[in-house]
Amino acid sequence: MNSVPGHSIRGCWNAALSILGDAGVDTVFGLPGDDLDALSAADRAGARFVVARDQRNAVFMAVGYALQSGRPGVALVGKGPAVTNTVTGLLEAACSAAPVVLLSGGTSIEHRGSGAFQELDQLSVIAPLVKWAARVDHPARLVPTLRRALLVAGAGVPGPVYVELPDHLLTEEIPVRAESAPGAEVPAAVTLPGDSAAVRALRSAERPLLLVGGGMRHGNVDGIIERFAEAHGAAITCTASGRGAVDESSTLFCGLSGLYTPEEAARLWAETDCVLALGSRLEETATFGWPEGVGTEVPVIQVNVDAAEFATGFAGPKVLADARAVLGSWPAPQPREAWAETVRGVHAELRAAQAENLRSLHEAPELHIAEVLEALQDVLPADRVLVQENGLQDMWSYRFPLYTCDGPGGSIVPSEQTSLGFGAAAAVGVKRAAPDRPVVAFVGDGAFGLFDADLPTAVAHGGGIIYVVLRNGGYGWLQSQLNARTEKPSGFAFLDSAAVGARAADLPGVRQVALMDKNTLAADIAQAWKAAESGEVVVLNVPVRIADAMFTEETAGGDFPVVPPIG
Repeated sequence: MNSVPGHSIRGCWNAALSILGDAGVDTVFGLPGDDLDALSAADRAGARFVVARDQRNAVFMAVGYALQSGRPGVALVGKGPAVTNTVTGLLEAACSAAPVVLLSGGTSIEHRGSGAFQELDQLSVIAPLVKWAARVDHPARLVPTLRRALLVAGAGVPGPVYVELPDHLLTEEIPVRAESAPGAEVPAAVTLPGDSAAVRALRSAERPLLLVGGGMRHGNVDGIIERFAEAHGAAITCTASGRGAVDESSTLFCGLSGLYTPEEAARLWAETDCVLALGSRLEETATFGWPEGVGTEVPVIQVNVDAAEFATGFAGPKVLADARAVLGSWPAPQPREAWAETVRGVHAELRAAQAENLRSLHEAPELHIAEVLEALQDVLPADRVLVQENGLQDMWSYRFPLYTCDGPGGSIVPSEQTSLGFGAAAAVGVKRAAPDRPVVAFVGDGAFGLFDADLPTAVAHGGGIIYVVLRNGGYGWLQSQLNARTEKPSGFAFLDSAAVGARAADLPGVRQVALMDKNTLAADIAQAWKAAESGEVVVLNVPVRIADAMFTEETAGGDFPVVPPIG
């Protein structure tokens, strides 16, 4: 049902879903309130309502949809505890810079303050976690409020917004007026003068390095970053959230930054004399272990659309603009052939070291997580999307080139908040955003356990997802921290050895396979992909040993652990 200029639409949910439909929203994730009006409204508006069994999962799904598509992910819930259940998802959306619109019900204005059923000051709960929050009390304010919500969610640094539609609007006539220009114009180019501090810093550098952040996820559809790096002879690295923004097969790409820096690439950080950070907040994991001089003697040029995104602890010019627009109009490059050759040599070393590590693992009798990732990469089509968690053992997928994003949008990762269960639920939203691409969720059993109530939701909405569940019997990261303590409190364990061989509940439409034999690994994954292509949800259960971890158990004073060699 589309809105008609100058007319009205009866009922707040009918009006809301109609306005969202006009804006191109084709999917809504959530669990509606008792009135269920939103279900019929979505049907009339031509939108698919993905009914989740857990409101937190619903928001995670909306975040996955938004990160993959670049369009607003919409979640819809009831009131009171339904709203508080969305808080973790909103935290993840805010830290992931995902354009999410959360709609909720609310207490009618005439009952507010009376201790009504499920009454809660929802604005006070939600406002600290979102870019903008509003409650609509008058019918005439509904349409302009929703249009503003869509603008705010996607403008500048994207993020979540919240709109409350109280119960007294359920049967009101909602006036609708035409809007001539629903979107905001964004300049395609930002010209930097030749004498700007940023231009001078890069021009004088002999060994530049590009750091690509999550803000560039949808800003590199035509390879502008790779072309810029080639022209300027610069190395390319990315943050974890920046994966999927660049083609990692580029010979100038040398892995992730900070905590996830490959050993062979550390020399580039030690030798660089200028870092150009594009769309990154320079979070702790992205800068962990940087050489002491980076950000002091070595300038870090930061390009971001919002001043609040700048990391002021690093010295260097700051450019307040869209990074893509800046790259497109940067002054003439200065080729640096010697440095580019060094960078390509590091890329080749990474590939060679990875191949040698995998060869040694193939000779061992046990199946390793690295071998599972290798098989996924070899068997699945190149346009696959890997949706990740951030636990002890699923972090193997962060290690380049063990997993390589061969094309745009090939990786969805949690934010710095690393909300447990995010990746498992987000995969449903990613699949809705990219229905023709293989979607694989690479998760630990602890994270999967928080999601598996919504396995039927994945089945009900087309399936086509492969879940690789690394089963160590619980929470491996916490167990590794416990093991590292000199004095261990008695009676505590975060792993249950009896649960290592467990599997999710058997459900119609869900195919479960135990991956235990490396000799049949490729064939098992090929069969899983064939089943997913036909619309099934496939759960690949992989028993793993806690020792098969990307990080050691050595921690001290809260510091991050050390990255060991594979195996």
